[in-house]
This record gives sequence, C-alpha cells and structure tokens, in this order.
Amino acid sequence: MSVEPKFAEPTLIIRNGTIVDGTGAEPVEADLALAGDRIVGIGDFGARSAAEEIDARGKLVTPGFVDIHTHYDGQAVWDKHMAPSAWHGVTTAIMGNCGVGFAPCKPEDREKLVELMEGVEDIPGPVLHEGLNWQWESFAEYLDVLETLPRDMDLGVLLPHAAVRVYVMGERAIQLEHATPEDIARMREISADAVRAGAFGFSTSRTISHKSLAGDYTPTLRAQEEELTGIARGMADAGAGFLEIVSDWDEPDPETEFAMLRRIVENSGRTAVFTLNQRHNRPDFWRDLLRLAGEAASDGLSIRPVVAPRPIGILLGLEGSQNPFSGTATYRSISDLPLDQRVAAMRDPEVRRKILSEDPVKDSTFPLIHRISFSKMFRLGSPANYEPAKSDSIEAIAEREGRTAPEVAYDILLEREGRGFIYTPLVNYANYDMSAPEAMLADKNAIMGLGDGGAHVGFILDAGYPTWLMSYWGRDRARFPMTDVIRRLTSDTASAAGLSDRGVLAPGKKADVNIIDWDKVGFSDPYVTYDLPANGKRLMQKSTGYDATIVSGKVTYRGGEATGALPGTVVRGQR
Repeated sequence: MSVEPKFAEPTLIIRNGTIVDGTGAEPVEADLALAGDRIVGIGDFGARSAAEEIDARGKLVTPGFVDIHTHYDGQAVWDKHMAPSAWHGVTTAIMGNCGVGFAPCKPEDREKLVELMEGVEDIPGPVLHEGLNWQWESFAEYLDVLETLPRDMDLGVLLPHAAVRVYVMGERAIQLEHATPEDIARMREISADAVRAGAFGFSTSRTISHKSLAGDYTPTLRAQEEELTGIARGMADAGAGFLEIVSDWDEPDPETEFAMLRRIVENSGRTAVFTLNQRHNRPDFWRDLLRLAGEAASDGLSIRPVVAPRPIGILLGLEGSQNPFSGTATYRSISDLPLDQRVAAMRDPEVRRKILSEDPVKDSTFPLIHRISFSKMFRLGSPANYEPAKSDSIEAIAEREGRTAPEVAYDILLEREGRGFIYTPLVNYANYDMSAPEAMLADKNAIMGLGDGGAHVGFILDAGYPTWLMSYWGRDRARFPMTDVIRRLTSDTASAAGLSDRGVLAPGKKADVNIIDWDKVGFSDPYVTYDLPANGKRLMQKSTGYDATIVSGKVTYRGGEATGALPGTVVRGQR
C-alpha cells in the first residue's frame, strides 16, 4: 500500500473501489489516484480532489487487460476503435501473430499479403483493399503510419514471418523454397531493424490450416531451423523481442518439433510462446506439449503455451461468411440476396429440397468444412450456450426426431428470421465438456489468450475471452480465484510481452484501468454489423459489467459505450 502522491496532483481519483492490483495479491478497499497517464497513488485520498472523480464502491478496480494474440493489423490502419476487444476491458493488444501482417511489403507484393490475410484470418479482400492505404514499405514505416491515428487502446506489433519471407525471397517464398544463407542474413537484418523500431518480436506459422485465398500454404510452413534461428538472432542483435509460433507439431513428431524450438530459444537467448489446443483427432496430444513446455521451464527456458479458456468455435449462419450449405449450387445462387429475401427463398419447399439434395463440400470455398461434422454442431441459442451437451448436437437431435442432420441444421439457420447461429467447436471439446481448457488454464506456465480479435470476422468471435475467463471460470464455476483470474489478464500477459510499465496497479505504472461490476460481467448475443470498409460485415459481441475502461488516464468507455476519448497509441517494444 502506497502513501499519497507527492510528485503530482491527481487528475482522476477512483474512490472507494476494491483494488485488485494484478499481481494475485488479496484485494484491498482504497482509492486509486491517477495523474496524466500514470498511477500516482493507492490509499485514502479523502482530503484530496481531482478534476474528475469516479465512485467505484462495490466494484473491482483492476489494471487494464493486455491481450497478446490479436490480428488488428488491417483494422488499426483505418479504425480508431479496436472493437470488439476494447469492449472487453483490453487496453493493450499485441497484433501481427501467426506470421501474417502487412509489413515489410514491396508494392508488387501487396496482393500476395492481402490474399494470405484473407485466407488465414478471414478478413475479406475488398475490405483490405479499400481500408489499407499502403503508405509504407518497411516495418518501421508501418509503425509510423499506425502512430498517426489516435485510437481507444494501445497497440504493439510483432514482425510477421510471411511478410519478411516474401519481402526477401519473392515468389520463392510462395513456392516454399528453402532460404539461402544470403536470404537468412537479410532476414536477420530486417528482424533486428524491426525490433529497434519497436517490434515486440517475431511471429511464424507452421500449420497446414493456414492458407492463402488461392489455397497456397503460408510461405513460412516449411521454413528450416537455420532460417528461424537467424531471425531470432536478429532479435538478439537488437536486444529484445519474443518469438510467437503456431504449429501442427506433426512433422515428424511433437518432441522433434519442440526440440527445434528449444534450440532456437537457446541459440538466440530470446523467449517464445506457442499456441496450444486440444485437437479432436488427437485428444491427448496437448498434454505432451504442456509437459515439454514445463520441462523447458524447469531448465530455465521460457517457452510458454498460449491457451484458450473455452473451445475455439465457428459460428455458422446466414449472416456470417459460412454455413453448412454455402457450397451447394442452389444456395450459391441466392447467397447475394438480402437476408430477408434469402430466408423467404429457403422456406420455399422446392429450394429446400434442392439445397438438401446437393453436395455441400465439393465446391465449398470454406477450408475447414472437412474438419467439422454434425456431431460437433449445436444450436447456439439465446443467450449463447458455449457448453452444449453431446445430446444437444445436431446429430443427436436428428436421431431423436427421426430427421436427417442436414434438415435440423437447415431449420436452425432459419430461426430468428435467419439470425440463428450454429456453434461448431473446432478444438478443446473432444469430450463435450470444458475439461481440456480447464486443465490447460490450471497449468502455471500457460498464458490465457487466442481470442484473435480483428480476425475471422465472418465466422469466429472469441475476442471476448477476458469476459469469459472472469464470468465462467472466476465467478460462475469459481474454479480459479478472482485475484488469479485478474492476474492472468494483466501482469501475466504484460510480462510475457515484455511490457514492464503496465499490468499492475502501482505508483509509476501506466494509468490503464478497468472498473468492473463482478456480478454483472457477461455477454450479449453475437450479431452481425456492416461497418468495415467496402461495407464489409463482421461478427460482434458486446459485454456487460464494465463500468469504465481507462487508457492513459482517460476514460474511453463508460458502461460499454465509447466516450470519444482516444488516448491509445503504438507501443514501441524497445521504448
């Protein structure tokens, strides 16, 4: 507990709140004083006044949340509001994950990076073509462009491997050729320059699920150890940065792939984080990776898994970018109709008969269609149910009612005048329960993340993971202490990213704060809005229970509504 500030007069005092400082320490009842963009004291400020005061009696006062896995790389160029993450208490987001992004980029390669982002992260090409101004070539220039636009949160950026590889190797990168020693030396220089300019690190992808719009694998898929080590050594040359990696861990096996990651970390002296999920085709596979990460930690190497607090699930619907019948010829013939006309057409018995008789897979443009089945499809409902029982599956409903599964799915899509969603967990739900996410979260080495804010705008909506962690695991299930839940969203993620100036409520730290009504934390139903460039659509989901969010001492949201304050900027990792 600190004393009253002596070096600055408070500009904002949050009174009578329950201070949860982000370290995991027990909460205390106190006032929090802010001066400009810094915290200046925690204590009893009854005798002091400030230009602005907030009564937080009965509410939690926490640090602003730090999300280390987002994809706002495009949206940050044209939008001042990083929704939906900003609606869920996030005050700092790290983007550029999974090896995809837009810098560095030569003018002749812009289309390649747009097609890759469209394929990997489901951000439509027309949206990107209209929204990106391309006033950059180098990574440093990209950061400078981002810095010209005020916004409602701070953003840090990772250097994306795909962009670097295409920048250095051109078409050879697209063809998955091995980098030459000269290529690697140039990538190392770019990595060092990017970190010196402010990159928080470097990201790469080694998963076959990441493909461009044209169906090409991500250019980084087959990158050799020498290439990855060279880029990591570039970070070491600059003296900062962490490696973020997503991999299938298949070739030849997880131990071999993880051993390579260990060597990269050992040879560069940098830290690493990796995506960890329960795959439904190998439901215990994740335990091996959790063990390997734990062994690395015991050996003094920071290679931490980033995990999701619930299944990562697709929302299939008529308003989204995909539904179970998107690939059929008859549905494609009406897919451009306004929603009400599409619903009317689909209710026609003859249209229904045709759609249900056609192959939905053969001509589908949805790369994940082969990975999902009606046994893992559920009515999302209202309020949204993210924990359905096996008996709630479309397959189970069809068996009980003597119908086919496609018939049941078809009818669900037409519910709520075509605004119904089918929830399809892709990972973390092999046993039809939350046991896998729970076990991952219980591991002290794991980092909560993978909300993918800014990406998969038409079929995945998980940017509200902070709200889920609090409401489901912290309050409703009481599986993890409230203080630890807040720590996982603040100091833990900030530390993993190398952000030493935030994530904790303490004098001198950045004045990023959430005021939370713990009993009311929750969600609205998902919905679709058409607010992207080129009239692009995206899934969105509001939150409840956030009385106020404060960035750099300015209140950016009150009761979930934007105040108009835009104090957010680009955070430079070296600075």
